[in-house]
Order: sequence, then C-alpha cells, then structure tokens
Amino acid sequence: MSSVEAPLRAKSVSSQVNIPKTELEKASIRFAGDSGDGMQLTGTRFSATSVMAGNDVITFPDYPAEIRAPAGTLAGVSSFDLSISSNEIYTTADFLSVLVVMNPAALKMNLQDLEKGGILIINSDSFEENDLRKAEYSENPLESGELNDYRVVQIPITKLTLRAVEETGLSHRDGVRCKNFFSLGVVQWLFVRSLDQTRDWIEDKFKNKPEIAKANVLALQAGYNYAITTELFQARYNVPPAVLPSGEYRQITGNQAFSLGCVAASLRSGLSLLYSSYPITPASDILHELAQYKNFGVKTIQAEDEIAAMSSSIGSAFGGVLAVTGTSGPGLDLKSEAIGYAVMAELPVVVLNVQRGGPSTG
Repeated sequence: MSSVEAPLRAKSVSSQVNIPKTELEKASIRFAGDSGDGMQLTGTRFSATSVMAGNDVITFPDYPAEIRAPAGTLAGVSSFDLSISSNEIYTTADFLSVLVVMNPAALKMNLQDLEKGGILIINSDSFEENDLRKAEYSENPLESGELNDYRVVQIPITKLTLRAVEETGLSHRDGVRCKNFFSLGVVQWLFVRSLDQTRDWIEDKFKNKPEIAKANVLALQAGYNYAITTELFQARYNVPPAVLPSGEYRQITGNQAFSLGCVAASLRSGLSLLYSSYPITPASDILHELAQYKNFGVKTIQAEDEIAAMSSSIGSAFGGVLAVTGTSGPGLDLKSEAIGYAVMAELPVVVLNVQRGGPSTG
C-alpha cells in the first residue's frame, strides 16, 4: 500500500506507459463518505456518464437515518452504489468491484461488501487519530493488515484537491468540498470514461458561480491525471455498451418517476395539484422536479417545517385539490400529529415517505 503524489495540471496528461485494458461484462462501484462529502452527487454523475457510454445502469443511494449525525461517525455515513453492465440488469450486485471511501467510518460500514481482491480507493488524509476514534477503530486499518485481502490504493485526496483548486482562491472549506470530483476523476479514468459530459454538467450547474465551476473541473481533471501519472492501477476496465432493443431510453430516478405520476394523476383526475414539503434528503428532489411543471397547473410550497408542510396539504385537501406532501423517515415522525388530524377529518392526502434505511429520529 502506498501513497504517491503526482503532478497536477488543469489539462489532461498522456500516460507514459501502456496500461492494459480489461473488458468486463459488469462492474459494481460504491462511493462512500460523510453526509457532507458529496457521495450522492459523485455516484449520480458517474451513473450519467455510464448511461452515455451505453451501459445498462442501476443505482442504490443510501442515506443515514439520522437528520444530521456528527461528521466522521458511523451513523453519518452516506453512500451511492451503482452497477453497470453490458447486459440488461435488474438489481445491484451482491458484492462490489470497487469501493471508494473518504474516511474510516465509511470504510468500516462498507468494507464487508467489497469482494476479495476488489479495488479499495482510500482518502488517506482522513485517517488521523481523531478520525479513527470517531469510527471506533482501536488501531489504524491501513497499518493493521485488515485490508490485505484487497487491492488498496491510498490517495491523499484532500491535500491534492486543495492543491488543484488553489489558483481559484476558494476558501479552505470550499476547496475541500471539491474532493468528491477528484475521486470521480480517478474512477472515470479507471473505467475508461470521458470527462467531457461531467465537465459540461459542472459548467452548466455552476454557471452563476464560475469560481466553483472552475474549481470542480480542476479537481475532476486532477484526479484523472493522478490516476494516469502515478501508475497505481495495474489495469483499466472497460464495460462495453449493453445490447438492448432499439428505442428511446431515459435515465430516471424514483423521485422523478413519482413527480411525473403526480402530474399525470392531476391531469387525469381534473384536480389541480399542490405539493407542499420541507426539504429533507432524499425527498427534496421531488419539490425541485414538480416546481418545473407550473405549465400543468402544479403549485409547490417549500414550508418552514414538517408540520407546516402537512398542515398546508390538509388545507389544500379541504379546498378540493389533489394534496401531496413528501418527506423521509425523520420528517415523517415530525408530521405525525398533523397526519393524525387528516385521518380524523377523513381528508385524502398523499403522504410520500422516501425512506432512509435504519431507525429514524425526529
């Protein structure tokens, strides 16, 4: 296990050696870290890139049950699991081919899912004594021999990300937040993916914040360059495009599908739709999605809390509209009093629980 620093440049660099490419029928990758490490975004962008490469893709985002667990603790680990294949697939894999972890807690919570001999990419900057204590490690797993069954690649991701974005003038805090794109660059090189689609997405997403866009692009390219120049990987892996029936395909999430279903129900029933919610991961995307359908008479409310979201939905139901509210496990606890009132009043309100795995707090 070694950690090597590589030249970081904004432009792509060419490999000095011919790294062999291995063709795989399928592969499974998981990005795991703290709730604030951007693992959901990282996984989503790699999924989108794989779709554009022609793979069949299935994803499984996993969020901590707590509203906001302390950073670096086991309860605060967030991960994004995806499987890519050259054939049609219906579920994520039982074991992972590649696991990317940003801290010791992510390692402890996910290591059991990595196949023996699988690739384990570790942010070695996050394995200080305090990080290990939060993750309940009595000794450093990077030194204990616990990881001997895996192909371990230690990368000082935080340090290299800060160096890559230094020219943008971002604060230390904002610079560190770009490290998810550094890890994405490494994995995109590993799976022979172009950076173009991800780069275009970043520039469009942050077009009103050019310094953030530039920093994320720099981090992405730096991760890609690092994978090339350090030669830490013995091979690259290519999953060919899936052979699927011809037709028009789209990438869609469960939240998007639910949103489209609500709009369709509104149009078919002749009832106007009102969706009221308080932002909470992973249900927030529904509010964002439905806000785009004002042309279909959809009304959305971002309430000040969960009780207000449920209460405004009850009021809408009184008024005869299709009333919908959404939340996740912790938020459902907070809605419970108002839900009880809706039950007693026998009012039709659709309550969506985009559940986080595990016990929830309120």
